[in-house]
Amino acid sequence: MFLVPDFKGNDFFPHGTRLPFMRYKLHCLVISTLLTLLSLGIILTKGFNYGVDFKGGSMIEVRAKSGAADVSAMRGTLSGLGLGDVQIQSFGTEADVLIRIEQQPGEEEAQQAAADKVLAALGNDFELRRIEVVGPAVSSELRFNGLIAILAAMVAIVAYVWVRFEWQFSVGVLVGLVHDVVITAGIFSLFWLEFDLAIVSALLTILGYSINDSVVVADRIRENLRKYKKMPLTELLDLSINETLSRTVLTGVTTIAVLLSLFFLGGEVIRNFTFCMLFGVLVGTYSSIFVSAPLIDYLGIKRDWSGETAKTGAGAGVSARP
Repeated sequence: MFLVPDFKGNDFFPHGTRLPFMRYKLHCLVISTLLTLLSLGIILTKGFNYGVDFKGGSMIEVRAKSGAADVSAMRGTLSGLGLGDVQIQSFGTEADVLIRIEQQPGEEEAQQAAADKVLAALGNDFELRRIEVVGPAVSSELRFNGLIAILAAMVAIVAYVWVRFEWQFSVGVLVGLVHDVVITAGIFSLFWLEFDLAIVSALLTILGYSINDSVVVADRIRENLRKYKKMPLTELLDLSINETLSRTVLTGVTTIAVLLSLFFLGGEVIRNFTFCMLFGVLVGTYSSIFVSAPLIDYLGIKRDWSGETAKTGAGAGVSARP
């Protein structure tokens, strides 16, 4: 008979850790506000480097019939066709190449003619795997629908938090979500990274990750509000964040480990997507601790067993009746 050892998990941080997060709440809110405004300014002045999905054009996938594709030679061949911006990148195997052609003047027939011109220039050395043509009307609709999807997700998340907790929590979550999306989008605008439907999907995923982290912290705050009825709110928020810190860090580390492997080994096609996810996970973890929670501290929370509202400050204890 084999005895199975009694294995007990350990906290990533020692039990009883008390890091003073709320001590830096004002500094973090000021920095986050400045970064959000700076990102908005960059987006409004510089705009986005829209991909084929959002600005129209053609996307052609080809495969070299023998050996690896010579991307440098292909750039030299296609740059002289007079088609404007032509982007060429390897992905998957060394023989696979993805070619993006910017929107050509004219209707969809002009886009198809440009794609045919590229294929003719490549000759018989390449095999056509896939071709997609996106017209200006479709690309405009995709941009609008992508924006609506992000806004609708944020409204639904805020409504859920409002119903489950209180309005102070929903305000903190809303500000945190706007912070995450705007700063991540600002990075893409600043470095002129391609912005397409895949990035919209990444932003929606970031919203889901951020709200999951925020709800875990908010749920612990609500539990501790009932448990420690006279504890000052600032101290209680520090306690709640520290109690969920191991979960927050371990979830973030495992997610980042997977995304790093995709970023370095997944190829060029999904590199911008994984970069968006990586940056978003870091910003989302930061905002759940240093943006949403400090806002709750400043707004105060009405303790549901009394008519009083918990105020911030070390000396603002609340006398509550069970």
